[in-house]
Amino acid sequence: MGRRLWQKVLKTEAVGEIQFVMAARAGQKARTVTQALRVKRVTLRCGLAVTCVIASEIDPPAGIKPVEWRLLTSRIPTGRDELMELIEWYRARWEIEMYFNVLKNGCKVEAMQLSLVERLERALALFMIVAWRIAYLMRPGRTCPDLDAALFFDQDEIRGAYLLMKKRRPPHPPGSTKWCGWLRSAVASSPARAMAKPGAKTIWEGLQRVMTAAEAIRALRSEGALA
Repeated sequence: MGRRLWQKVLKTEAVGEIQFVMAARAGQKARTVTQALRVKRVTLRCGLAVTCVIASEIDPPAGIKPVEWRLLTSRIPTGRDELMELIEWYRARWEIEMYFNVLKNGCKVEAMQLSLVERLERALALFMIVAWRIAYLMRPGRTCPDLDAALFFDQDEIRGAYLLMKKRRPPHPPGSTKWCGWLRSAVASSPARAMAKPGAKTIWEGLQRVMTAAEAIRALRSEGALA
């Protein structure tokens, strides 16, 4: 039944296209993906009416498996915009999973032992911002790794990272400070890890070390021991 169902959808005419940038992954660079959208409303044998959506990649690069998603939904998209919205929701699934992974394993919210609900709510409000920042940083780290670090961090944080790398000062001009590279190097425990695209765990471990180094720099400056 399932195979015949999707074959029926594939035989329908495409109702539109969607285009997005797919982040780098193992062995593949970031690239722009264009998908054709097909949709068909069907009633299953159980009597449940669903909308079948197929988003299939058009002209993928040679040797690369096309990106294709097959979705079932109870929603009834009334036009191309609503259909594209369904695809965007599906694309957000990994971001949502990664966000809660950071909240659970990076911020360790499940290990908090707070006796009052109010305290837990305040702690969660803070850690949700931290988790958002880490998840946010992972995306440009994979799609735009050459951006200037000053777009994301202040000068003490950048300087702290370079001290962790056993380098006295960041290079000049400031625009040559590529945040993705220094954050990887600041946390990397092996050459292979330093060369990898930064994942959430690399970023949260790197940030912990970088923020500690930045606080030390500020403390030394306040004591007059550092310019």
